[in-house]
Amino acid sequence: MKKGNKYGLHRVIKPKGVLPQPAQKIDNTMELYDNEILIDVQILNIDSASFTQIKAEVGDNEEKIKEKMMEIVNKRGKHHNPVTGSGGMLIGTVKEIGDRLLDRDLKVGDRIATLVSLSLTPLKIEKIKKVHKEIDQVEVKAQAILFESGIYAKLPADIEDTLSLAVLDVAGAAAQTAKLVKPGDNVLIIGAGGKSGLLCLHEAKKRAGVTGTVIGMGHSDSSCKRIKKLGAADIIIQGDATQPVESLKLLKAQTGGELADIVINNVNITDTEMASVLCTKDKGTIYFFSMATSFTKAALGAEGVGKDVNMIIGNGFTEGHAQISLEILRENKKLQEIFTRLYT
Repeated sequence: MKKGNKYGLHRVIKPKGVLPQPAQKIDNTMELYDNEILIDVQILNIDSASFTQIKAEVGDNEEKIKEKMMEIVNKRGKHHNPVTGSGGMLIGTVKEIGDRLLDRDLKVGDRIATLVSLSLTPLKIEKIKKVHKEIDQVEVKAQAILFESGIYAKLPADIEDTLSLAVLDVAGAAAQTAKLVKPGDNVLIIGAGGKSGLLCLHEAKKRAGVTGTVIGMGHSDSSCKRIKKLGAADIIIQGDATQPVESLKLLKAQTGGELADIVINNVNITDTEMASVLCTKDKGTIYFFSMATSFTKAALGAEGVGKDVNMIIGNGFTEGHAQISLEILRENKKLQEIFTRLYT
């Protein structure tokens, strides 16, 4: 076997010297290097911001969505949306393991979910079988490569694959929420009715405790119904997070003028940065988990309104995030029911 670089630099075609994620094109031939894992892929979970953008570009037609996805992969060697810069993750079966990785707790035939973005994962799609537009999941006949530095989770036996994938795709959000929220905090979760938002609601309520307040903000009726059904939000706000001043008014009306200590933004569309900024107390913290976030809009917008807030860009990985998120699903039966209805 040929020797590979830990971070996958040997796969980068252009521009040379960059890492696989920002690369414009990578090598997606499925000949294994000594520090790679070859995966037979069954399901792709496309990042919500990316899938939303693709549907906005080509419409709701399944064949057009398939064509666009194939175009991206054929051009870039990976599913790296050129507009959003994001990808997603996958479920598959281990087909082959490189010589340098044989000491891992992994064997051929294991079912795994990759916990690194499709935007850096060499991917070759033979056929797109089915697009599940309502849950951002795509059934494929494909193969992918996981680098030595790539992280993964073995699929649990007690949770359905599509359900595991939906949870693991956003595992970083709940785990970061667990680290950020303290007892007594006022926590605003924007996009609280989506899959990452619901996981964050559970964790925020758990961490803020009886002395804290958890506020769930959703845009649609269906989103707010899911927030209510979960029962983890003390206050539910229905509003449009692309309207920052109106969002601030709605929050103040529900809290007696109080702003949030922690704002967690899970929205999958653009232009929600300033609603997050305005709704946060000075010296408070905003966690932008959404891949639709613009660093420029957030940073310069906060400066423009004189807000001294700490802003954290969402990291899809934090230690123990897969275990934390799957355990949330096991311990919260209401959340499990909602996710089962949505993703199975």
